Amino acid sequence: MKILLPLVLSMVAGAREATAQDAECARERADMVETVRAYGRSDARGLGRQGLSERVLEAMRQTKRHLFIPERSCSIAYADMPVSIGHGQTISQPYIVALMTELAEVAPDHVVLEIGTGSGYQAAILAHLARKVCTIEILAPLAELATKTLRNLAYDNVSVRLGDGFAGWPECGPFDAIVVTAALGEVPPPLIEQLKVGGRLVMPVGAAYSIQQLTVVEKTAPDKTTARAVALVRFVPFTRSKN
Repeated sequence: MKILLPLVLSMVAGAREATAQDAECARERADMVETVRAYGRSDARGLGRQGLSERVLEAMRQTKRHLFIPERSCSIAYADMPVSIGHGQTISQPYIVALMTELAEVAPDHVVLEIGTGSGYQAAILAHLARKVCTIEILAPLAELATKTLRNLAYDNVSVRLGDGFAGWPECGPFDAIVVTAALGEVPPPLIEQLKVGGRLVMPVGAAYSIQQLTVVEKTAPDKTTARAVALVRFVPFTRSKN
């Protein structure tokens, strides 16, 4: 027992430290949700007077954002700002994640496509709201890490695919909603084709390394869509395959 005692004490100290960090992260996350709620109430153009729904806010509250960034720092993760995740990519500002999720109008029985998995955080938010989430990432290191993170956190209704998101994922669709987390000058036609009638696509439309328009496209008939711009944003460019 004397030989094992230092190890036992170390394990107890580690468990206490982890519990303290979890409590700190929970407080930081709760504060983040209230900040996001306040932004939503003031965003008349994007959301109107109703602001963000409780379903979306609860999904934000349940998702441990600090586990989706390299630093795993609570103070960094729950500040309302984008965070670098390496390879020239970022995890979006929490309010923008909430706004795009709200605009997609995801219901519990929906199948959702995400283009640009990144760290997997947006997919995790969508997973709390939808029946199934299919997400595509073109950068192999990010796709592998997101797959591991989502699996370890038991997001069993999320499937990650490595590839060029411009072509969508026909085998996983059709989709009730599509969320694109990278900017392009046009909405990819294959994504419109894979969107169900009555469905919504949310993406930043505009030139790379510039200000873009966060745009909502609604498919009103098999060959008809309507589009409206709701906010000015700045996203990383939509990366295409060189093949």
